[in-house]
Amino acid sequence: MTDAVERPDGLNVEEDAVVLDAKRLRAMAHPVRVHMVGLLRRYGPSTATRLAERLGVNSGTASYHLRQLGAAGFVEEDAERGNARERWWRSVHQMTELNDRELLVREPEATLAFLQSVATTYTLRTQQTLNELQTMPRAWRDTVDMSDLALRLTPEEAVALRQELRAVIARYRRDTPEAAASAPQGAQRVGVITQLLPELDAPAPSEVHSGPETVTEAETS
Repeated sequence: MTDAVERPDGLNVEEDAVVLDAKRLRAMAHPVRVHMVGLLRRYGPSTATRLAERLGVNSGTASYHLRQLGAAGFVEEDAERGNARERWWRSVHQMTELNDRELLVREPEATLAFLQSVATTYTLRTQQTLNELQTMPRAWRDTVDMSDLALRLTPEEAVALRQELRAVIARYRRDTPEAAASAPQGAQRVGVITQLLPELDAPAPSEVHSGPETVTEAETS
């Protein structure tokens, strides 16, 4: 486990996490960059060429995105691996935190683009596991869980649930290079993806009132 710091809403953020501000959010508002940072965190340092192969893009595109991520502080050159012919890159942090809820108001397009990119990456990771399910050892195959549980909560209860889930996950071993070296035999990387998605009820017809500013009919041509 790594040391954690307290964030404004009471949740713990590990010291190796990067907190998104407006500039960093705009830099990450691209699916290739979100996926690229995730690959560097999961597999360690890499080159633009190797990342391009994994991402299905050309090396020039990968290099461009790496430079943009480097300018925003998400990645940096790995001087120990690089040479005159190829540059190696590594992730600066192990986690990304979107704590400022007002960013959705100030930077709506960038925030939605980032969150959509994260959702796409989660879908790809889920599909990868499903594609490997038949050849996966039985012990690991039996750990797979995909649940859809519906609750009826207030906003305050939903925040409390989010905090409790994070607290439970924090009790377990993080997947870091240090943890991997000291983990018990048989330990593997396990992705825990939590999604708390409000599904607000549509207003009943009697609750929808037409005022002077309400358009009740529309003409089509």
